[in-house]
Amino acid sequence: MTSKLFSELGLSAESLQAVEKLGFEQASPIQAEAIPVLMSGKDVVGQSQTGSGKTAAFGIPAIEKIDPQRREAQVLILCPTRELAVQVSEEIRKLALFKHGILTLPIYGGQSYERQFYGLQQGAQIIIGTPGRLLDHLRRGTLRLDKIKMAILDEADVMLNMGFRDDIELILQSVPKERQTVFFSATMPQPIRELIEKYSHEPQTVRISQKSMTVPTVEQIYYEVDRRNKMELLTRLIDLYDIKLGIVFCNTKRMVDDLVDYLEAAGYQADRLHGDMTQNMRDRVMNKFRQSGLEFLVATDVAARGIDVDDVEVVFNYDLPYDAEDYVHRIGRTGRAGKSGRAISLVPYRELFQIRNIERFANVRIQRGRIPTVDEVAEARENVFLEKLRSQLTTGGFPSYEHLMTKLNDEGFSSTDIVSVLVHQLQSGEGARHQAPKEESEPAPRPERERRSGDRRERGPRDEGRPDRYGDRRERAPRETRSPRFDERRDRPVTRVAKPAVRATKPVVQVDKPAAHADKPAVHADKPVIHTDVKVIHTDVPVVHADKPVAEPVHAVENAPAPEPTKPTTEKTFSDAEILSSVQNPAPPAPPKQFAKSKPKPAAGAVRPKPSRATPQGQTRLWMNLGDAQGIKPIDVVNAVAGETGLPGKVVGTVDVREKHLFVDVAAEHANGIISKLNRAQINGHKVKVKVA
Repeated sequence: MTSKLFSELGLSAESLQAVEKLGFEQASPIQAEAIPVLMSGKDVVGQSQTGSGKTAAFGIPAIEKIDPQRREAQVLILCPTRELAVQVSEEIRKLALFKHGILTLPIYGGQSYERQFYGLQQGAQIIIGTPGRLLDHLRRGTLRLDKIKMAILDEADVMLNMGFRDDIELILQSVPKERQTVFFSATMPQPIRELIEKYSHEPQTVRISQKSMTVPTVEQIYYEVDRRNKMELLTRLIDLYDIKLGIVFCNTKRMVDDLVDYLEAAGYQADRLHGDMTQNMRDRVMNKFRQSGLEFLVATDVAARGIDVDDVEVVFNYDLPYDAEDYVHRIGRTGRAGKSGRAISLVPYRELFQIRNIERFANVRIQRGRIPTVDEVAEARENVFLEKLRSQLTTGGFPSYEHLMTKLNDEGFSSTDIVSVLVHQLQSGEGARHQAPKEESEPAPRPERERRSGDRRERGPRDEGRPDRYGDRRERAPRETRSPRFDERRDRPVTRVAKPAVRATKPVVQVDKPAAHADKPAVHADKPVIHTDVKVIHTDVPVVHADKPVAEPVHAVENAPAPEPTKPTTEKTFSDAEILSSVQNPAPPAPPKQFAKSKPKPAAGAVRPKPSRATPQGQTRLWMNLGDAQGIKPIDVVNAVAGETGLPGKVVGTVDVREKHLFVDVAAEHANGIISKLNRAQINGHKVKVKVA
């Protein structure tokens, strides 16, 4: 197909000026084919994949047909969702920038009627709206369509799938028969063809022939993964590709909420978008996402329809769509306007047939990806960090700190150790994106993503030839967040006495812990005592009395210290002073992002003091059936309250976690609601029971 310039399409000087201001010179294939036909006044049926420039293809001819002197609705554009209506309205407003006197008005549910009444009274010539709210205005008599010259249905297939067929027909029956009718859609199922035959007059079809229905610049991959491990694989892929802006699609609103809570707890900047949110909330989230204030937008299909954000790097299909057409629309959110993008689908084994259906429908081949190992993720993080250092060292422009390097060298510190410490501080700082690995087998989390769940080990020799199933338990590595009460090797409490007490046949071990009863001596003077330096990790261990010696000493196992971080190397050699200067003064590590501060661990040998039973004024103390035995942390309670009730984290006060239960202080005015919500919820997979303490 021969490319055309906008100047060759017979547009007015004002439209050409607006196109030039937007930075466009050459028309896309759908624009080059559709604009001349629409300018001639014929009905058009346009079919092209999402993100190909359809809005400008029908928007520019619509603007050209407007008479600015007439203050009445002249062009009607139907859209399936609020977000798409807003997007189309903004795009047409930009295209009509130099056409003075042309007003556009988006009309959709969730917005106040007063604002829409005012826009209609001002005489907006271009009406962009959703079928439900447009029909409401028609019934109220506040919208008249008797002067409509052009009726446009954008994403017509989606509107029919959402059940708007009856509303669409009522609206089309309200516009004059001597109108120009335009259908634009990515797919053309039979219901669309029936509408075209009924409401169009000798339409001319404009179809952009493609080898596939999806954008060729989008790389499409799927990973076969156990359903229980999809969240962890998602975060691993985010770190592997170093993604800064992406969209995650889920099939249900509950899954959207759960996934956002998980990502936020892991330190990612994420927010939700689904049908239960008010319009103000949805607008706030979308504005934040457009301004890159979020890393990830987690959304359902209906809520995300019409999202048009530049530079979206990836679209994750956390859940595969029920309909293959929705897959085409989803991945159209990335790779727009000729840019490259990536579409990644997480597919359980039982849903692999859906991938085959999508491939047949879209005439595209989706590659099967290999789940990245822990080492590959760690290497990717290290490469990103090294590239930043190389870039700054090559470009220069940083102050010299050679005098500090010389001073430290004079004090006996080697240059290698100095650089290692600086790199470690930079990676741990608030502004760094990655952190050096603590162990060789486990990549450390990003500094701003400190609450990452534990990664998994690389597959061993025994796994050769087996399917690359992410749900294999042998890949599971110890979680960093596991309570220190458990020995990683034996997976049982390390301070428990494994055997019952026997008669005194061996000397007694004195544990460095004060006796629970001060009026009883810890040992008898006539028995020998062996003092040891054994440290006790848990303070709830019963006191060992000398008159009941045990058969063998009690040993406590502590976690081994993490090895020194691997020193990154570069191909180009830089001096120590240059590296010191490029690192500069890193900021101190930021505290974990959480609503409530975790209680500090008691020192070895200390007895946990019983908390005061006094409840702060204005708060109610609640009892929950979960505690240390279930691995519950204070932040888990705060996140559960905020996630289930939608209340801010500040309504939660002190969280006192005991062995098998906990107490939490909450705002008294919200106590009943919190009890009602949490009694139907789970925390870390455990069912919650809540009552007033």
